[in-house]
Amino acid sequence: MFKAVQQPEYRDESALQKVIAELSGAPPLVTPWEVDRLRLKLADAAVGNRFLLQGGDCAERFDECKPDLIANRLKVLLQMSLVLIYGLFTPVVRVGRFAGQYAKPRSASREKKNGSQFPSYRGDIINGPGFSAEDREPDPHRMIQAYRHSTATLNYIRALGEGGFADLHHPEYWNLGFVANEGLRNEYQEIVDSILNAVKFMEAIAPNPIGEVERVAFFTSHEALLLPYEEALTRLHNMSGRVYNLSTHFPWIGMRSTDLDGAHVEYMRGIANPISVKLGPDTAASELPALLNLLDPDEIPGRLTLTTRFGVGNIEGVLPSLIDAVRRTGRTVLWCCDPMHGNTITLPNGVKTRRFESILGEMEQAFDIHASEGSILGGVHLELTGENVTECTGGAGGLQDSDLGRAYLSHVDPRLNGEQGLELAFSILRKRRRMQS
Repeated sequence: MFKAVQQPEYRDESALQKVIAELSGAPPLVTPWEVDRLRLKLADAAVGNRFLLQGGDCAERFDECKPDLIANRLKVLLQMSLVLIYGLFTPVVRVGRFAGQYAKPRSASREKKNGSQFPSYRGDIINGPGFSAEDREPDPHRMIQAYRHSTATLNYIRALGEGGFADLHHPEYWNLGFVANEGLRNEYQEIVDSILNAVKFMEAIAPNPIGEVERVAFFTSHEALLLPYEEALTRLHNMSGRVYNLSTHFPWIGMRSTDLDGAHVEYMRGIANPISVKLGPDTAASELPALLNLLDPDEIPGRLTLTTRFGVGNIEGVLPSLIDAVRRTGRTVLWCCDPMHGNTITLPNGVKTRRFESILGEMEQAFDIHASEGSILGGVHLELTGENVTECTGGAGGLQDSDLGRAYLSHVDPRLNGEQGLELAFSILRKRRRMQS
């Protein structure tokens, strides 16, 4: 029996089984051929021929499944990828933390506030964020709600793509409109103008419109945390004989659920999706090869992404040994940097935030360390939103701790806003250019 951690305790077992049965008979959210297409792109990123941009909300909310919010999430990823493609001359794989990122692991099972104590909020798929016994009671029917909201989100994303939302002829529409920093705004506009001129030139000499070359694609990802939900949407593909998690293209397992004898590792090793594994400062280099062998015994290209999340003060002391451990196995994996989670701090008033300078510092150190170790950093994983929130301090906008209360909307972890995301994309561009010069 494999131990399943970070799982809710449902009081009504019969209700849970009914929900699982309903989900097991529901149509899948993604298709096996979409999943396989992403895996091939990630294989390219692992050897430096593409770059992974993975980003989105810390935890999606049911009440935020709205067209404007969904479109803005896509816009910020488009905006950042536009900067990276133009500056790095490298195709970008866009993977959103959406259409399923409804569950969150928690370090404490219960939360205390004002003398009261209730189970921790674990994401809308499990319980509610309100601080009451009713809100915090795990409810299996929330899995049905999560499935329906994920379906609506994916349908709208696909409709936007088919409707020309990301048409290369109109990159000026991708601007979120609230980038206040004049330097960033002007730099971005120069890129937009250059792309428009390049498109016109290519169409003047090419027989087919450039928009037909490759349609902008978005893939989905979420942490495969709530195992009953993930298992209910796992299906056998009869043509290939392989088993896929069809709730998302790209599931990952978090730092708290990577035990070799754990249920999450056992589940993930059985699916054909490309998968990501989060590695933290406590990850032992000596145990990493065994984990990789379990999850990818056949060494399939694009199968494994290792996403590191150490903190700006820890990365230098941990990452080199992990890179060396993987190198000794002879494997090629996609290395990705998550500079967000290791840099979370709690202020004296209890508010969690992240310093932009720490996020940028960890990311830049990751590039340097991989280069010095003869490895490739092929992607970044960010918590960000298209809304003009004030949750992370610093950056060109100069947000201070005193600004956090102005538009702090997250119920779990602080996110970069659109302006900070754009600034980080320019920082990646400049870092890569410095390394190549």
